[in-house]
Amino acid sequence: MSDVEEAVTRAHHEEWARVVAALTRRFGDLDIAEEAAAEAFATAVERWPADGVPPNPGAWLTTTANRKAIDRIRRENQRDDKHKEAQMVYDDDPPEPVGAIDDDRLRLIFTCCHPALAMQTRVALTLRMVGGLTVPEIARAFLAAESATGQRITRAKAKIKAARIPSRVPSAEDLPARVTGVLAVLYLVFNEGYLATGPDTDPVRHDLTAEAIRLTRLIRALMPDDGEVAGLLALMLLTEARRTARISANGELVALDEQDRGAWDAALIAEGHRLVRERLAAAAAGVAPGRYQILAAINAVHTCARDVRDTDWSQVLALYDQLVRLDPSPIIALNRAIAVAELDGPEVALAIVDRLAEALAGYHAYHATRADLLRRLGQSQQSRAAYDRAIELAGNTGETTYLTRRRDQLQ
Repeated sequence: MSDVEEAVTRAHHEEWARVVAALTRRFGDLDIAEEAAAEAFATAVERWPADGVPPNPGAWLTTTANRKAIDRIRRENQRDDKHKEAQMVYDDDPPEPVGAIDDDRLRLIFTCCHPALAMQTRVALTLRMVGGLTVPEIARAFLAAESATGQRITRAKAKIKAARIPSRVPSAEDLPARVTGVLAVLYLVFNEGYLATGPDTDPVRHDLTAEAIRLTRLIRALMPDDGEVAGLLALMLLTEARRTARISANGELVALDEQDRGAWDAALIAEGHRLVRERLAAAAAGVAPGRYQILAAINAVHTCARDVRDTDWSQVLALYDQLVRLDPSPIIALNRAIAVAELDGPEVALAIVDRLAEALAGYHAYHATRADLLRRLGQSQQSRAAYDRAIELAGNTGETTYLTRRRDQLQ
């Protein structure tokens, strides 16, 4: 990849949400914002190789996207009043510097996560508009068809426009009711960054994990006493702390039990542990923890262990038992089975996993977990078949490489 191509890719990762958010605030139309942003990046692909990468790519992209948006308004609205309105916006309201539009991204995410939209639609729209993921990437994250995912995003933008849903941060009294959906979306954005589903992307997308953490910090500043906001931030920090140890030099996923724990980010772990301790104190005072707080506590147990052999699996299982009561989903049951395998053995865990076959038939991690349990039980032929299915379903390049190596090590 050339230096210019790398610059365009980096700018897309870093500036997409800024540009879309600024255009949404200015023009109040997600379609115009998305199309103009996409045209600006296409223009960069054409012009930067000849003109050179601008000193401030974000400002260049924002200015170019604004011009593209106004050109579209002029084309679509030939009436004098609309033409003059567009001219006035363009001439009298120069683009804000990139560093001044961070709050626009927070407005954008609350717009994309509006309760008038179904939860899956909120996630898809946020991944597209804030995360900059393509429709195929979002479809893989959902285990859904690309056509259905694209239609879902198109309908969501149309609904926001028709209902005149404003691009703003909710008022203080509305925040508690709105934040649950936002946290769910941010967690999925973070997960897409931490284990990217696209086969043609980096195995780990730090731009997405960093953006999810940044937005969660902003929401925590708005709602400092909300336990689930604190829990999600702790969960993200403790997960992000392991990022550099998660991918090997040859691009292969490194499982938790094989990671170099000395490479973990001590500062992020310390901050995450501090947040978990705060929530434990609240639980001791009678405030029941929510899903993210329990997940953060599980991650705290893992990151407290200096060696995988020091992991307190009894505590991990107890936390999963608590989590299952809040969220009896098959994926939580699958993760709980991994802890069961460490305490009661792979045979007991495999019986639990096999009961999830119908619910998780299309989920690569189900087959990968089952393959590992069968490997530990010495059932190499069945393990190989399970690895083959996991490899077939996995979109992440690092994970595919890891699963292939594990399969090829079978006797």
